[in-house]
Amino acid sequence: MNDSFSDSEVADFRRNGYQVVRGMVPVSECAELRRIAEEDLATAKAPVEYEADTRYPGAPDSREAPGGRTIRRLLQAYARAPLFRRQATALPVITRLRQLLGPQIALSQAHHNCVMTKDPCYSSITSWHRDIRYWSYQREELVSVWLALGEERPDNGCLMLLPGSHAMEFGSGRLDAAQFLRTDVPENSGLLRRRIYAELDPGDVLFFHCRLFHAAAHNRTAQTKFSLVFTYRATDNMPLPGTRSAAMMDVPL
Repeated sequence: MNDSFSDSEVADFRRNGYQVVRGMVPVSECAELRRIAEEDLATAKAPVEYEADTRYPGAPDSREAPGGRTIRRLLQAYARAPLFRRQATALPVITRLRQLLGPQIALSQAHHNCVMTKDPCYSSITSWHRDIRYWSYQREELVSVWLALGEERPDNGCLMLLPGSHAMEFGSGRLDAAQFLRTDVPENSGLLRRRIYAELDPGDVLFFHCRLFHAAAHNRTAQTKFSLVFTYRATDNMPLPGTRSAAMMDVPL
């Protein structure tokens, strides 16, 4: 397998806001990454984020409510395990990111940098959103890299994407107060009909733009879904001082 995107794949990313690389990570390595994540989940190894903390639709009302201490994310993946760090800085990842962002890039430790753990009993709905809505950088030009550690399908809450939405502008009437895309206004109906499911197998990697609208439903299966996610920027695209994006030192690559 090539360690880089073809010219047509780069063009597809520019047009659609995402690109999937099938079988980019060996299944054996995914199994080891998942084993580490399962151990950390079982022991609630800090730092973590609970479903109750998200306030997403369907999440428990508080940590004390039934399911309130269901873990949604194992945070700080880069510092959590050497194998996670190795995956975050792997040549096939970095080479492709340089094609999308430029020759000098850095990994954000403040955003994503986690293992997403979607529980089958208490997983919440993630409404249509762009990650940049709560990130603060000089330019809205970041790319996230999502590695499936198991199968990701509609029935276990795989990501849904709105192709091309990263290049669109949205008036305030099309978004709610939290910057989620409204599903109750006619202006958004045509775009929502274009949704696609990012169905992934273990080792598949999804690259997606920080302005791309995406969402996810409940996990309706009996197994927890695990995904390793990191976000990257060009080194000259600095986080704004005093914001959450500047709260941790990024990792130059």
